[in-house]
Amino acid sequence: MPDVELVLRSARVVTPDGLRAASVSVADGRIVAVGPYDTPDPDGARVEDLGDDVLLPGLVDTHVHVNDPGRTAWEGFGSATRAAAAGGVTTLVDMPLNSVPPTTTVQALEVKRAVARRSAHVDIGFWGGAVPGNAPDLEPLHDAGVLGFKAFLLPSGVDEFPPLAPDQLQTALREIAGFGGLLIVHAEDPHLIDGAPPPTGPRYTDFLASRPRAAENEAIAGLIALAHELDARVHVLHLSSADALPLIADARRKGVRITVETCPHFLTLTAEEVPDGATEFKCCPPIREAANQDALWAGLAAGEIDCVVSDHSPCTADLKVDDFGRAWGGISSLQLGLPAVWTAARRRGHTLHDVARWMSTGPAALVGLDRKGAIEAGRDADFAVLAPDETFTVDPAALHHRNQVTAYAGRTLYGVVRSTWLRGRKIADHGAIADHGAIADRGAIADRGATSEPTGRLLERQPRT
Repeated sequence: MPDVELVLRSARVVTPDGLRAASVSVADGRIVAVGPYDTPDPDGARVEDLGDDVLLPGLVDTHVHVNDPGRTAWEGFGSATRAAAAGGVTTLVDMPLNSVPPTTTVQALEVKRAVARRSAHVDIGFWGGAVPGNAPDLEPLHDAGVLGFKAFLLPSGVDEFPPLAPDQLQTALREIAGFGGLLIVHAEDPHLIDGAPPPTGPRYTDFLASRPRAAENEAIAGLIALAHELDARVHVLHLSSADALPLIADARRKGVRITVETCPHFLTLTAEEVPDGATEFKCCPPIREAANQDALWAGLAAGEIDCVVSDHSPCTADLKVDDFGRAWGGISSLQLGLPAVWTAARRRGHTLHDVARWMSTGPAALVGLDRKGAIEAGRDADFAVLAPDETFTVDPAALHHRNQVTAYAGRTLYGVVRSTWLRGRKIADHGAIADHGAIADRGAIADRGATSEPTGRLLERQPRT
């Protein structure tokens, strides 16, 4: 075993077996041992006693729209990964759309990787895209290391990433199943959306009516049938309608290989509280009623939902006009997911062990990142240090997101992220980000021409064993 370089000791460490006092030993960026709290300090090792703060595995967020290159005014790898680090996220997976070019060919993937490599503060993986006409590109993208493929069943919001018609979806999924890949789907039925009242004006109730639960339920039912027919592996993105959970549970009992995620905004925000004109709350599918939220939490508790990820989908402030029909749909929350979910989870009687399973272990398993997602020997030394009983009020100006627009503005949340560690290196400390080996305050490293040392690595799909 290599010489231990770092020991993090805490009275509360979230391990796969639960919460316990422990000392975590790190060498060469990996966890080499998780021992008793009073394990003797190795010679020459740096030791940090975290006291009563909780040591969590670094979060893995598999649903992030970085938009870089091409729409970097919306977000970029530098700003997004600083926000991730400040929020306890040590790994993110970038969505293939909203960037120009979208990640639908190997050439486009290499363009994106070149941009990310220069400015990534956390580890980054990439989704490929399945769009009309690119079926021949899917296996080359898989071989190049993407973690799976995203598809839309209705317009995505950007012309560069069109949806798949039913026959095109079947073609893409057959191709992906042939090489053992994963298809992740924005599942809303376009015909039911087209038949709903169109969203116009500032009233949230009108927008909610334009994206009915039935559209999600119908699309998921169709996806289940196709996955069963082709023996394919599929994943439902950003589940909003809890009505679909029995469909998914029944499919799993029948052997269909389907997983599902939900998002912090669906677990913490409700339709009843969205003010008219407050389009910072707009996303697709939408934030639904409190009763639906309760059912999503029941699905999490029952293990019917596999993971909780942000669907961080930012834009410039001018695109959040006060008309729900015209405003860009997306919630900015990359830096806030952990405290937002923890605030709601603790109120409902869940533990930080649960939160770590939903936001770290589950997403890592989804994409096959076996070195991420848990505090145990052999894993990467990725950690978030949390003061779970402290509160803070969300100030958009304190966020590292390029555009400080968020539905959480003014909310008081539990859980202050003290520090974040990537492969044994502290990359964030009380919201400040590592800058050339030191810790710089946010103002010094915001996107104002300053540069900060990239610490992240680009991740590729690992063969399943």
